[in-house]
Amino acid sequence: MNARVLVSGANGFVGSAVVLALLRHGYAVRALARPSSDIRNLDGVEVEIVRGDLLDPPSLDRALTACEGLFHVAADYRLWARDPRAIMRTNLRGTHNILLAAARCKLRRVVHTSSVATLGLHADATPADEDTQARLAAMIGTYKRSKFLSEALARRCAQAGQDIVIVNPSAPIGPRDRKPTPTGRTILDAARGRMPAYVDTGLNIVHVDDVAEGHVLAYERGQSGRRYVLGGTDMSLHAILEIVAECSGRRGPWLRLPHAAVMPVAYLAEAWAKVSGRTPTLSVDAVKLARHPMYFSSHRAEVELGYRARPAREALVDAIQWFREQGYF
Repeated sequence: MNARVLVSGANGFVGSAVVLALLRHGYAVRALARPSSDIRNLDGVEVEIVRGDLLDPPSLDRALTACEGLFHVAADYRLWARDPRAIMRTNLRGTHNILLAAARCKLRRVVHTSSVATLGLHADATPADEDTQARLAAMIGTYKRSKFLSEALARRCAQAGQDIVIVNPSAPIGPRDRKPTPTGRTILDAARGRMPAYVDTGLNIVHVDDVAEGHVLAYERGQSGRRYVLGGTDMSLHAILEIVAECSGRRGPWLRLPHAAVMPVAYLAEAWAKVSGRTPTLSVDAVKLARHPMYFSSHRAEVELGYRARPAREALVDAIQWFREQGYF
């Protein structure tokens, strides 16, 4: 049995996949979850569950006691919130707190889960990578800004001597996406037949279990202070929705809408969300992000870590099957 490691956000979509990957590799896993969190993703999984909060430093010290390593996966992944400051608190202050706790507990290594949202994009839509520069001013929305700043904090800690490897997942798809994530919501809505129209954009789709394997590889083989894109296949949104329609027995999307036509709908959806308290089906930040295809290369992770990703179609099939089995349809 390898040493004990802590996974923050272990009950979440990516976090639970990381837990399962670590167990497959023989690690003893301690799972950090907030007292109010839904922990169904850990049902039947042989982990030690500890309750704590990224905004409660003493609880983090207790959780990290006797651990060798940390996988900081927890994050508030929303493209809209009634109070955007909540996203910043969790993603930036929470990262600050847990990295300080990791230093106090003298952990051997930390894997910090960032996002491709922190990377720049090429104007010609060719795949970006870890060296594609980005500026904070170019980050659209609170989520992207919070991830950009928390990754910058992790890099500064690494430069100061902490052993921290950074991973940048693209758009994970697959089982256990309970909330679901914004990407998972798009897949689910399409599978339900609720997306007859689409905008011209693209994503890099990757199976969540491949992202999880990439986390373990980063822990075992990554270079401190270095970041690694954990991606899969670049696909247009139209191609993604066609596969989803085929797998769920629906008609594929038939109407392509210009971004300018969708933006007023997003503003109306957000206005109604503020009144109703419900998450909007479409957010202004999501439409702004869709103006540029988000394509990425995982070449560095493939060469330096031995990372591999299965075809995107398998990720989409597994996601749809899980949503169906869990009664989301």
